[in-house]
Amino acid sequence: MLDSKGFDLWSNGYDMSVNLSDESKEYPFDGYKNVLNYIYKKIRRKKNANVLDIGFGTGILTTQLYNDGYNITGVDFSSNMIDIAKLKMPNANLINYDFSKGLPDEIKNSHFDFIISTYAIHHLTAEEKIDFIKLISNMLTKTGKIFFGDVSFRTKEKLEKCKKKYYKDWDNDEDYLIAKEIDTTLGNKYLCKYTKMSQCAGILTITNVVHTTFHFRKIITSKFKRNNI
Repeated sequence: MLDSKGFDLWSNGYDMSVNLSDESKEYPFDGYKNVLNYIYKKIRRKKNANVLDIGFGTGILTTQLYNDGYNITGVDFSSNMIDIAKLKMPNANLINYDFSKGLPDEIKNSHFDFIISTYAIHHLTAEEKIDFIKLISNMLTKTGKIFFGDVSFRTKEKLEKCKKKYYKDWDNDEDYLIAKEIDTTLGNKYLCKYTKMSQCAGILTITNVVHTTFHFRKIITSKFKRNNI
């Protein structure tokens, strides 16, 4: 597993290496562009939103949102990648911090319409993922959503099948997201939806059930009042 220094060394060629892997339709970046496009389109449905990108790297996804006028806050542990991203997003709030230790103090009291993380959450163990989701879910607005786009699988069986296929290249240091296990562990306080993007990639969308229920009731009440005027 690469540490911050490793990612600093990789920063200049990161975008190119990811693109080459995606185009080859091979593990680990098969479906990479589809993951980013899916999240981008979901966020674009809400104008002027506040977005937190955790592990934003060189800002491939958030730069597009930044150019569309979204308010971008980012956390990443690679200073070199942050330098590259700052050239693309000079007015974004980009913070050098290792999210495996939690979140930086300067944003702990902030709230976001969307919290996204692409190809970064695999740096956390399964247990750490759960704790992290609970932490960042408290930073969502009432209708906010979390998007995890990464090498991921719906079930453990799907992961093992892919691992068997790519056993020569498989990175055993990474802890890939398994949607069913996260959904089961989180319980009924959270609504989880998994969307498969390729043989080894997908997106886990998470919302707070309390917030979702509140928003749904608000819509129904509003429609009821209009229909009875």
